[in-house]
Amino acid sequence: MIKENLEIIQHRMITAAKACGRNPEDVRLVAVSKTMPKEKLVAAVDAGVQTLGENYVQEAREKFNDLYTLPVSWHFIGHLQSNKAKYVVKIFDLIHSVDTLKLAREIDKQAKKNNKIQDILIQVNISEESTKSGARAEKTLEIVQDAGLLENVAIKGLMTMPPFFNAPERVRPFFKALRELRSQIREAAIPNVSMEELSMGMTGDFEVAIQEGATLVRIGTAIFGERDTSQ
Repeated sequence: MIKENLEIIQHRMITAAKACGRNPEDVRLVAVSKTMPKEKLVAAVDAGVQTLGENYVQEAREKFNDLYTLPVSWHFIGHLQSNKAKYVVKIFDLIHSVDTLKLAREIDKQAKKNNKIQDILIQVNISEESTKSGARAEKTLEIVQDAGLLENVAIKGLMTMPPFFNAPERVRPFFKALRELRSQIREAAIPNVSMEELSMGMTGDFEVAIQEGATLVRIGTAIFGERDTSQ
């Protein structure tokens, strides 16, 4: 079932990209594997998944310890506390959810210990919802400028989680706002900051996100099926 689901999602991603004149190869899938058993992760990679996205540090550590030989890139997409940065830096190729300069500095510190340049995205609370993590849009440039001075961190772009709507079109303004914010930061030409990535769009709205410039879409349910929320 995972293989069939993946083929459907990949087809939809390609179709969405071509429909707005984008190269489908410029949009990559992050298969969100949180709460999924290791067997499903192996099946997804066997089916062609190249990037796995995890939300919870302890769960990710356990999975990685067993599956580190898989030919896959690991992305951390959940809320990250500074005291857990030392674990995340050891595992993940890209951290999507850096929302404060304090967290960026701790990641830099841990990356230096591991002789690593850690790729990160700055998470922006573009909708200004009190229940969501992320930097405020008007503070993001300042955070990027300061974090860009860190020697063991490389800022690759922005990430956001917009409000949930049943109608994907209602999310479009938030995706557009993140794209425009990225353009503003790009114009500042900050050293050590590439701003090439936009991580936005999930199972219910990824096609709209692609139309608005997403380079990374985070899709779980449509690939792995519904999660068991009883645990």
